[in-house]
Amino acid sequence: MKQLTQKLKTGEMLIIDIPLPVCGKGMILVRNHYSLISAGTESSTVRTARASLLGKVKERPQQVKQVLDVLKKQGFVQTYRAVMKKLDAYSPLGYSTAGEVIQVGDDVTQYSIGDRVACAGAGYANHTEIAAIPVNLCTKLAKDADYKSSAYNTLGAIALQGIRQADLRLGETCAVIGLGLIGQLTCLMLRASGVRVVGIDIDPYAVEIAGRHSADLAMIRTSNGIGDNISLFSHGLGVDAVIITAGASSLDPVNFAGEICRKRGRIIVVGAVPTGFDRDPYYYRKELELRMSCSYGPGRYDLNYEEKGIDYPAAYVRWTENRNMQAFQDLIYSGKISVDYLTTHEFIFEEASKAYDLIVEKQEPFLGIVLKYDVDKPITNSQIEVREHNPVGRISVGFIGAGSYAQSNLLPNLPKDKSVVCMGVMTNTGTTSLRVAELYGFQFCTSEEKEILENNEINTVFIATRHDSHADYVIKALNSGKNVFVEKPLCLTEGELDQIEEICSSLHFNTTSAPHLLVGFNRRFSPLIKYLKKKVGSGPMSMLYRINSGTIPSDSWIQDIAVGGGRIIGEACHFVDLLTFLCGSLPKRVYASALPDPEHLNDIVNISLEFENGSIGTISYFSNGSKMLEKEYIEIHQSGVSAILKDFKELVIYGNGKTERKKLLNQDKGQAVMVQDFIEVLTKGRQPLIPIHELLTVSRTTFKAHESLRTHLSFNFPN
Repeated sequence: MKQLTQKLKTGEMLIIDIPLPVCGKGMILVRNHYSLISAGTESSTVRTARASLLGKVKERPQQVKQVLDVLKKQGFVQTYRAVMKKLDAYSPLGYSTAGEVIQVGDDVTQYSIGDRVACAGAGYANHTEIAAIPVNLCTKLAKDADYKSSAYNTLGAIALQGIRQADLRLGETCAVIGLGLIGQLTCLMLRASGVRVVGIDIDPYAVEIAGRHSADLAMIRTSNGIGDNISLFSHGLGVDAVIITAGASSLDPVNFAGEICRKRGRIIVVGAVPTGFDRDPYYYRKELELRMSCSYGPGRYDLNYEEKGIDYPAAYVRWTENRNMQAFQDLIYSGKISVDYLTTHEFIFEEASKAYDLIVEKQEPFLGIVLKYDVDKPITNSQIEVREHNPVGRISVGFIGAGSYAQSNLLPNLPKDKSVVCMGVMTNTGTTSLRVAELYGFQFCTSEEKEILENNEINTVFIATRHDSHADYVIKALNSGKNVFVEKPLCLTEGELDQIEEICSSLHFNTTSAPHLLVGFNRRFSPLIKYLKKKVGSGPMSMLYRINSGTIPSDSWIQDIAVGGGRIIGEACHFVDLLTFLCGSLPKRVYASALPDPEHLNDIVNISLEFENGSIGTISYFSNGSKMLEKEYIEIHQSGVSAILKDFKELVIYGNGKTERKKLLNQDKGQAVMVQDFIEVLTKGRQPLIPIHELLTVSRTTFKAHESLRTHLSFNFPN
């Protein structure tokens, strides 16, 4: 299939061939008939991409600050990889479409193949022939609904949410500042509801269109006597509410809104404008209320709502983003509003770049620009060949999941010699799959897991997906006789761990002839850890591992027990493994306690460990610390020797009458050595890097630590 993309580095706009998206749980596949270009939002993205590097820096100061923070903590190499990954990626465009359902997820019951739908969502409802959409980000249309009008879906829902925030009544007056697409749609729906509408813009063309179609009074912002005209229109009261749909860097929209609004009126910010208004004379003396309107409405940015499809009860949240979409489509279908006049230009999908040239260069006046798709061409889902097929080397790699971590820490460290052949890559999005295949030399990209797991030429699979899919892919890959590298955690439940243990037992793991399994416990491969291990040796020791982890919002997938496992199962396995490696012994007892937390995130935790050889260790995982403090701190004591490791950059060893210091220029957590050693073990037929019983015990320890938080009991492991 084809998708419109742009590279942030060069601004180059391309229509690329990529695999069909995966129709996962709670999703549907939609064949687009039309998609709408949001001139305001998308033109800003396109202009930034086409700007020079200095121009990009000026446009995105917040991202520059983030880059500098990464540079300070992780060094030049990791920072460079992260920046280039972003600049070189194929970035999708678009977020409002209408089309036909061609496939539904296994758990989807409210949609059927052949349904007409309107879709929303950046990253989902893109300018592409086929889109994968979560069910709460699409709404069903009538069988004879017009696809072109329905493609205004996202912008209509945004406009409607702004109107709901204004809380207007029949016969009241509202001013709309900014008469682009969202402003025009806002005016249309306000007038259809019996509200008297004033439309204001700096563009004479937009004002003229609004005056003919959507506003009772339309004026250019710079026209003489504009305030007096609005006062006269509102019978001397001032407007009851102002909805700002403009995008501007000036304070004029918010200050002018205060000027024309009546006492105790409401001002709603929908567009991207600064809100540092002048307190006096208007906002203070009129006791004005300033409200923000969040995109399409309640549910936006909520993982449970948008990705898991968990709806809010209508009795308590009457208007969600999905119900706003439904209401907007009902207004169109019933004829209460008509958006036909808004479509000033239509391009076939293959000529999409001409549409963006029109917007950026302002070649002629425009409002709504739609892309039309060829829906008569056959749909095929074959892998995309990126390079010529080469004879398979000793190690033939398939990659499942290739997000930021994989692109920064795993893929760059695959050996470049002929012993390793990169065969196929599969990710959630076709754009990422294609870019990874091109950048790292894979022969094909795909959206079908069977083309990786059932490919007889692929003998080694890397798994770097979200945590909830790890176990399933591990089990399938092992049953196919393939070597497996899986990012931590190995799995999310003890039931999954039991299945993996059973498979490993049947395959006689820890022999050179069996498939190899490695979990991405990279810290034990760090050069400073290896040196520390050599210095302290094995045997009973006391260990303290403090992680100043920083906060992750409760609505992040990482905090979701079902998806990310939470921070104990999802992350603390790293630290259990490292203490296991340092003391050379398996955990035999675990107890955990957490700071009381109303959200029950369990990310301020102490985990106490006892090991079979008598060693003891404490993992202090704290999310409530200062960002100025280093993230990871390790302290080891054994037989008169003490060692302190800070952030895998600085090691100090005290003992034997002297102090030894080692310091690295850049942080090194061992990812490169881990990947390279894994490939070398496979190539030379050596024993696994980490014995399977260690991998299994470390994983089980994190499950028991999590259970200990719930039961307040300690857990012993059988010998």
